[in-house]
Amino acid sequence: MDRKEIRWLTAARRDFLAFPDEARTAFYADLEYLAQGGRPPNAKTMKGLGAGVLEIAHRQRGNAWRLVYALKIGDDIWMIHAFQKKSKSGIATP
Repeated sequence: MDRKEIRWLTAARRDFLAFPDEARTAFYADLEYLAQGGRPPNAKTMKGLGAGVLEIAHRQRGNAWRLVYALKIGDDIWMIHAFQKKSKSGIATP
């Protein structure tokens, strides 16, 4: 199987690089899995954004970190948003 390219919107890459080292390390394994054509077990479809937009979530030291990516942009996988979830109640993301 051909390896997929991981591409980044500039703001998503900048925000991702600001994550703590532990959080980035956890996501790097998921990114490698995606590049090889797999779907990380912690990836889920983002409701309301379409079947080709997914989110990967990791918790690190009581914080929740998210990467949002799109699969249907040419042959590449695009990271379109990276953020720390700050909602204090439920699963809602502000």
